[in-house]
Amino acid sequence: MHDVASGDRSALSKLYQLTSGRLYGICLRVLRSEAEAQDALQDVYVTVWRKADRFDPARASAMTWLSILARNRAIDMLRKRRPAEMLDAAADVPDDSRSALEIVEAQQDGERLAHCLEELDERAGTMIRCAFLDGATYPELAEREGVPLGTMKSWIRRGLQRLKGCLER
Repeated sequence: MHDVASGDRSALSKLYQLTSGRLYGICLRVLRSEAEAQDALQDVYVTVWRKADRFDPARASAMTWLSILARNRAIDMLRKRRPAEMLDAAADVPDDSRSALEIVEAQQDGERLAHCLEELDERAGTMIRCAFLDGATYPELAEREGVPLGTMKSWIRRGLQRLKGCLER
């Protein structure tokens, strides 16, 4: 590694012959693409040529240092690739959300319903809201209003008929 750091091309060539197979295997295992693994391996040796002087034999062996460079370079390439893959995968996800037109129509329908509920007499509007929007049952409403169940059903039925007429206009 010392000879590579001093600019000896033959030392880099020898280092390549001795280590490229293992480093290529690391890159291939991470990237799962031969072309990308070859690119990563090339980048590793360019880095070694430029930064061989930073190698510290007291911290790790040359093979460990090279393996770390290869692994890190492959991971960097994988990270750069992920956004495109995620976008491609997202294209296959069905979009079940409503379209803008459906949202506008639903809002308009809601506004028409609110308007028609306001046109009903107060008792019918209140009972319909309680039964259909708040989830109260007819028996609960009849008890709360102190009227027979049949009366409550009649009030709501007549209110719904008037509501239907208003909505159909």
